[in-house]
Amino acid sequence: MTAVADTKVTLGFEAEVKQILHLMIHSLYSNKEIFLRELISNGSDAADKLRFTALGDDALYEGDAELKIRVEFDKGARTLTITDNGIGMSRDEVRENIGTIARSGTRRFFEALTGDQAKDSQLIGQFGVGFYSSFIVADKVTLETRKAGEPAAHGVRWESAGEGDFTLETIDKPERGTQITLHLREGEDDFLDGWKLRSIIRKFSDHISLPIVMLKESYGGEEGEAEKTIEWETVNSASALWAKNKDEISEEQYTEFYKHVSHDFQEPLARLHSRVEGNNEYTLLLYLPARAPFDLWDRDNKHGVKLYVRKVFIMEGSEKLMPRYLRFVRGVIDSDSLPLNVSREILQEDKLLEKIRSGAVKKVLGLLEDLAKNEPEKYATFWKEFGQAFKEGPIEDFKNRERIAKLMRFASTHTDSPEQTVSLDDYISRMKEGQDKIYFITAESHTAAKNSPHLELLRKKGLEVLLLSDRVDDWLVGYLTEYEGKPLQSVAKGDLDLGTLADESDKQHVEEASKELEPLIERIKQVLGDKVAEVKVSARLTDSPACLVSETYGMSRTMERIMKSVGQGVPAAKPIFEINPDHPLVVRLKFEPDDLKFGDLAHVLYDQAVLSEGAQLDDPAAFVKRLNSLLQGK
Repeated sequence: MTAVADTKVTLGFEAEVKQILHLMIHSLYSNKEIFLRELISNGSDAADKLRFTALGDDALYEGDAELKIRVEFDKGARTLTITDNGIGMSRDEVRENIGTIARSGTRRFFEALTGDQAKDSQLIGQFGVGFYSSFIVADKVTLETRKAGEPAAHGVRWESAGEGDFTLETIDKPERGTQITLHLREGEDDFLDGWKLRSIIRKFSDHISLPIVMLKESYGGEEGEAEKTIEWETVNSASALWAKNKDEISEEQYTEFYKHVSHDFQEPLARLHSRVEGNNEYTLLLYLPARAPFDLWDRDNKHGVKLYVRKVFIMEGSEKLMPRYLRFVRGVIDSDSLPLNVSREILQEDKLLEKIRSGAVKKVLGLLEDLAKNEPEKYATFWKEFGQAFKEGPIEDFKNRERIAKLMRFASTHTDSPEQTVSLDDYISRMKEGQDKIYFITAESHTAAKNSPHLELLRKKGLEVLLLSDRVDDWLVGYLTEYEGKPLQSVAKGDLDLGTLADESDKQHVEEASKELEPLIERIKQVLGDKVAEVKVSARLTDSPACLVSETYGMSRTMERIMKSVGQGVPAAKPIFEINPDHPLVVRLKFEPDDLKFGDLAHVLYDQAVLSEGAQLDDPAAFVKRLNSLLQGK
């Protein structure tokens, strides 16, 4: 056996942890009770993990398979102790999980802080700090733990006053699991009262599916003081909430269960509780959070829906339970059909699990459809928080593509507002007679999309255009190519096809101008050289002198820039340079005899077209020099 280091070391907290601890103490003072819920939830998670791990190794129970959480207090020592006999932690796990704070979203968290205590307390809950909430009421916290299956000599003690550092040492710990002792601050005597602690546990943690026990107290001693006995009693109902009938569950219980499974301090936006019967029986209790967690875009995030088999925890956060585009959903799926000894390898191929996943997705989409129809304000909140993630749906869930598309919301020229409130059904209801396409434009910002020169002709004709500026939008339109039989068409790719809405006179004008300006077009092409694939007269411009257009089936220029920004190599694609034959600058270009001035003006028009789509110039200094030269009449 490898020798265990028994030296006691003092280590410093990360800077972020110091800030978190300060905020915990000063921002959550009005809601102190939540620390007990967080510690009990952590103990419950540890018990769930042991149950699952012990499916393959029963020896991990070490002769004690009765999982529970103990809550004790000592008035004389002013301590409150929460003990679980779950999976426990190794020394390295203690350093990783307690000495540091969650890596994902840390920077976003601190950037969002305002200094307003009420708002910051909500952010703390959104970030999910769990264990650190102990310091709301304690000026010193001692944690002792041992991982199941390890020898007693491999116990670990962690201790901190919640300031700049913590100590870590190896101890003998005969019992597996974790014991957390809070040395309470002055003025926190409420948490040394048995009745008060019981009421908090019943309020916040009654739904925990393993027993939470306290020493039974009898009242009748001198001066009515409580006398403790060595008899333990279960304080909570200790039954799986999702297994109960709906009419047996209060709104408060539903809410507290959500806070338990999500580690969120806020109430959920919506929920669904359903039992599916038949050959494949399972129960769903799923929630939509009211706000996006900071790790929503973390690819390694493992939080999400938990899978139970007959109330025994199996796994959490797997794409086998919920697709990535619904990764914000929290809750529980409990199957009666899967085998209890199911392994993660078996789950990879299990057809029953595929059916459970499919059924759960349909239920969530149904919940969203109900919100969109009957509670539009709640749906607007959902879309603001999770719309970008939900837009990944048509990309990865072809089977439900139409249902997902119906639920999506966009900004459009109908309002010119950055708020994404327009559904595809809304768009279709406003289509002009004879219009057979859904027009859209992608850009890196709403402002760039709204002011794009590509929209000029469509605005003139009163045609609505969807303004897509989320990073995911370019991928989305690559998979969502039509809706309700109507193709989606980019107004910045290929020739602008307005079908029967195009005026014959406009077409004739473009054809005539193209013939008349052939010498000019060739001259511009020679000047711009490899920068462009083609120069042509534009049918889409009414006010701007020029614009850049991508090939019909090529990658959009917005997508090119996104790919390059994340270090992805993309094949060099030359844009088409379209000119407006009626614009004064193009007319001036046509009659410019001086080759130097012609070259400067052609390059300036090209650079203006680049800038108008929100992109950066390859050589800003050259643009400024040319522009200054033209302004001086040189």
